[in-house]
Amino acid sequence: MRVYFLTRFITMLTLSIFLNQSYVYSEVNSERIATQKLPFTPVVTPNGSTMPWTMAEDGAKVFYITVGPCKHEIAPGMTINAWCYNGQTPGPTIEAIEGDRVRIFVTNKLPEQTAVHWHGIFLPNGMDGVSGLTQKGIQPGETFKYEFTLKQHGTFMYHSHGDEMVQMGLGTMGFFIIHPKKEPYKIDRDFAIFLNEWFVEPGTSTPNPNIMTDFNIFTFNSRAFPGTAPLVVKTGDRVRIRFGNVGQESHPIHIHGLNFKVVATDGGDIPESAQFPETTIVVFPGQTRTIEFVANTPGDWPVHCHRRHHPMNAMGHEVPNMIGVNQDDVKDNVRTLVPGYMAMGENGMDEMTQMNMKGPENTLRMMDGQGQFGPIGMGGMFTILKVRNTNEELKNSGWYKNPPGTVAESVHRDGEKGEK
Repeated sequence: MRVYFLTRFITMLTLSIFLNQSYVYSEVNSERIATQKLPFTPVVTPNGSTMPWTMAEDGAKVFYITVGPCKHEIAPGMTINAWCYNGQTPGPTIEAIEGDRVRIFVTNKLPEQTAVHWHGIFLPNGMDGVSGLTQKGIQPGETFKYEFTLKQHGTFMYHSHGDEMVQMGLGTMGFFIIHPKKEPYKIDRDFAIFLNEWFVEPGTSTPNPNIMTDFNIFTFNSRAFPGTAPLVVKTGDRVRIRFGNVGQESHPIHIHGLNFKVVATDGGDIPESAQFPETTIVVFPGQTRTIEFVANTPGDWPVHCHRRHHPMNAMGHEVPNMIGVNQDDVKDNVRTLVPGYMAMGENGMDEMTQMNMKGPENTLRMMDGQGQFGPIGMGGMFTILKVRNTNEELKNSGWYKNPPGTVAESVHRDGEKGEK
């Protein structure tokens, strides 16, 4: 009998490891999707991961979450003190199938009590995860068990529901994605992106969760450009992108080079008859939005928030407006007080992208990131959708090689007369 149970345990563990290893792959190598024996296309969380699970003897899928402090890199050159699920923010994406019974153990290693809310999911009231209302708070060092059967499918979230302003403000959030029992059509690439904003005083490492509006760091999956991973797809792929937001601000996400349809919200699927083409989708706090499109135009296409200051890093709001102001008569005088002073801003902010000026420690430059033609002049909520024609290009997705004659270029030099 003991040998039987040992053999059963090893078999289940091996199966679980196999299934969960198949979830983890890079964006560049996402062609592995086609070889997987799963009833759905697994979700890629750029710069993130998918949560592993084991199967209990009663058939429940078992997940383990630990919430506690961690170090998190926003982008190379900037690391913050965050509060994370399983050592990362956003926490690992939970994937399951409609009809599954899930059993989730949450261990609290924060210095205060917490609870985990399963945002948008239908479940018994006592499993909803609101500290003090539907359950006792999970005290530091305690482990609580949540258990419920999944009665719907869609894109949902999990996040702290105890001292929300601080805990979510420091990073306690993650995706909870429930796949339908059978997809109505094939999805080739499926991505999940959390939208968030932070305020980190330049030169410091701990976000200030008390800030209500004046944020200075804007992120996709808690990463700011140029630290954001690209979305790499093949021409002709049907692509799904799921956006989630439990922050303070709304974010109009715009994609270049194509249009898409909004196919679902956290409330459910949108009937095809109600879908219409868009190039920008607004995601408000507390919402998820799912879009789909066919990647029909190869290239390097920007994906970014269209609030003008959100694709920026560490913006200061105290900088005076110097547009059109000639500073020649004052900069020499200023240099007597501030050696090395440079007058900036009178011709716009593009000059900031040309300078490799070192700022305070642990602070990103405002407009960073290089493209194949020079500085991109973007930061924050910005990444690149890389659409490629061949599998070889998917594996080595450097800059897009534009066909001859398809790149805008100068037709005459400065000072020369152009055609009338």
